Amino acid sequence: MALVFFSLILLVVPCTSQNPPSPGYNPSSRFNTVGFNQAFRNLWGPQHQRVDQDTLTIWLDRSSGSGFKSLSPYQFGYFSAAIKLQPGYTAGVITSFYLSNNEAHPGDHDEIDIEFLGTTLGKPYTLQTNVYMRGSGDGRVIGREMRFNLWFDPTEDFHNYAILWAPTEIIFLVDDVPIRRYPRKTDMTFPLRPMWVYGSIWDASSWATENGKYRADYQYQPFVGRYRNFRVSGCTANGSPGSCSPPSVSSSGAGGLSRQQAAAMAWVQQNHMVYNYCRDPNRDRTLTPECLARAL
Repeated sequence: MALVFFSLILLVVPCTSQNPPSPGYNPSSRFNTVGFNQAFRNLWGPQHQRVDQDTLTIWLDRSSGSGFKSLSPYQFGYFSAAIKLQPGYTAGVITSFYLSNNEAHPGDHDEIDIEFLGTTLGKPYTLQTNVYMRGSGDGRVIGREMRFNLWFDPTEDFHNYAILWAPTEIIFLVDDVPIRRYPRKTDMTFPLRPMWVYGSIWDASSWATENGKYRADYQYQPFVGRYRNFRVSGCTANGSPGSCSPPSVSSSGAGGLSRQQAAAMAWVQQNHMVYNYCRDPNRDRTLTPECLARAL
């Protein structure tokens, strides 16, 4: 949940209402769902969090937001939740699902983010993916953001959002469609320390919507996020070495993506990606050496 300030460098996205081509495989079907209380606990804002049957509801109002955290830390794994967002004016509000070790390593932590950036009336949500490692406490956050406008309205129904964190790569998926693959180029540019799974809703008015141009307006409160169908399948950090094999999202069980999955990801990036940190001319690419070889 990095407080990252970014420039408004947008990519030209073709107008399309089509769905992406089939990835040919649904990795979510390999993992069982767990109830919220089986895998998570409230972290903050308990009065703004409710579990009703199989759905967790968290909300933000003028007094507080809310967040939750997994019971265990993990060293790689597949982590997902079905999420439904609030329609209407949500500028300044972040609804998130992410991995982090910020409590274990304050000022020097790693993070893998799925963040929904709130929006103004008539404009779509932006899904931000981000990866960074080794800290934010010194004020030099080196984010690796890629942002997307989705091919559906995420306020109308629940959709599955997933992070695959493996020793060689990180893959972000939406409804089993890969949207981003972040390979491990070097140990310095890849998170390797154990992390917990988090979710939250909070006020990020200073940067979330058009770089802070539009702020949270509490006449529209409460701002609500709903989560269900949690999947947490990973190697627990306190397990014995060699006792766990990190999961995969490819049909072969090996790392990487199949040709069909890669084609689906390419379609999403061509038609729905609105920002890529590797293509931002205002970024210092010496801080993100993976961009020097090729854009991700």
